[in-house]
Amino acid sequence: MKKETIEILVEGGKATGGPPLGPKIGPLGLNINEVVAAINEKTSGFAGMKIPVKVVVDPETKKYEIQVGTPPTSALIKKEIGLDTGTKDGSIVGNLSFDQLLKIANMKKPSLIANDLKGAVKEVIGTCKTLGVTIEGKSAKEMTKEINNGAYEERLT
Repeated sequence: MKKETIEILVEGGKATGGPPLGPKIGPLGLNINEVVAAINEKTSGFAGMKIPVKVVVDPETKKYEIQVGTPPTSALIKKEIGLDTGTKDGSIVGNLSFDQLLKIANMKKPSLIANDLKGAVKEVIGTCKTLGVTIEGKSAKEMTKEINNGAYEERLT
């Protein structure tokens, strides 16, 4: 028998046995509370954000695997600095530290096009530019130039 995949969107750390999860898991004969607890454990770091989750179930063995996606880069940036929305008029609306930039790049790296941390950081910087967020008080263009010139090499390898 082939595996069943259930795709849901849950708030980080706050999945429940109610809809949409319970009605999809129940018929497969799994312990709903166990699955919910596992999802909440895996998504707790994304509190306050909607996270895509896949539960891959083998109906014969009742074994399951939980795959957690990541929120959009813009949502991670906004959460990190407490923003509700990005810029509407091109103005600067917030600032990330380099440590915050690295944290977001590491969270998103598996789902980005980049081959390495430096590339992932540059992709996040691009999203910062769109949102109106500086990094260490510098524009996206300035920060990218510094990275290209080796300024943060020891932290990006």
